[in-house]
Amino acid sequence: MTKTPESTPSKSSALNANSDESTAIESKSAKLACDSQVISAHASGDRDNSKTNENSAMAVTESVTEPVTEPVTEIVTEAVTENLKDEDFSEGISEEDKEAIKKVANDDNVSAPKSYASILVEQVIDANETFNRSLGSLFTSAFTAGLEIGFSLFVILSAFALLSEVLPSHYAMVLASLLYPLGFIIVVIGQSLLFTEQTSLLSLPVLNGIEPLRKLLRLWGIVIAGNVVGGCLFAALVIGLGINMELFSSADIDAYAQHVLDFEWRVIFGSSILAGWMMGVAAWLVTSARDTLSRILLVSLITGSIGFLGLHHSIVGNIEVFSALVYGHTVSLLSYLYFLGIVLVGNTIGGVVFVAILKNRTFLFDFEQNKQQAKDEKRHKAARMNSRLR
Repeated sequence: MTKTPESTPSKSSALNANSDESTAIESKSAKLACDSQVISAHASGDRDNSKTNENSAMAVTESVTEPVTEPVTEIVTEAVTENLKDEDFSEGISEEDKEAIKKVANDDNVSAPKSYASILVEQVIDANETFNRSLGSLFTSAFTAGLEIGFSLFVILSAFALLSEVLPSHYAMVLASLLYPLGFIIVVIGQSLLFTEQTSLLSLPVLNGIEPLRKLLRLWGIVIAGNVVGGCLFAALVIGLGINMELFSSADIDAYAQHVLDFEWRVIFGSSILAGWMMGVAAWLVTSARDTLSRILLVSLITGSIGFLGLHHSIVGNIEVFSALVYGHTVSLLSYLYFLGIVLVGNTIGGVVFVAILKNRTFLFDFEQNKQQAKDEKRHKAARMNSRLR
């Protein structure tokens, strides 16, 4: 779950932007068009075209960096609706591919949901930006996410301890879990790198032949390491602070750890796949939203469901079980590592297989369908013209 998909400028912020910000928006539009070409080239099996598109990125960007004086709201609309013009495409793209990409990626109504293709291309752009970040920047952002996600557990444990005094333990745990989204909202809106959110997002450039697999695996490793180290530090310091403040006890920590550990490995694995799937869906929905309030609502609904159902999330689960390892009496180091390995693999499978691959294939199928429709329309048009000439 790099950065959270925030590529499309909001309408409210655009109203007071200057011409330099307008230029940046136009450059983003050109980059969107170029990445669309790379995806289309991969879809049609022409890797040479994708290289041509990448080489033409600088030329396309330079062609739109002239200062503009139009209202920024109009420019924002054009960046979304008219970024795929004939002059934006390189010579390596056929006319059929141009028309197919335009039709599939059309997004001409800022009040309506974004088109399927515009979401995908926006995610590819965001993922590429993450691939190009320095290792230090990636680890720091992931480390920050590991710390921030811990606030969910801190508040949940406090609520669980309070509710346990008036309700049966099971009901207290379910109600406390409704506070699960807090840390996720901080991470997503703050644009820190959370592994489960980024699993599907970062795999898109690899699936479309833009980045190699080895870079993806290295990137995943950095993000996981940052998330886990940050989460463990939060557990060691802040969870300990909560005990000293008497917000909750070691018994509460043990109870919550057993809440996620007390299953067979098959159940934990299946649950983590479902959680990874839902986090991938959350990343997709956040990109589809046009404003921050909508993003907060979507994150709350998806992650709140994960917490309510008790699904296994690797990064939050890491803090839950590590807290019990440090302050509780029921978790061993071996069980902690065993749990973390199973859940990381399950989350990865859920995010990549059920979201990145299926969503990506849907776009490619739509692209090929529109390409075939364009061929049919041209053939019918030519047939009508020939009949008139006779």
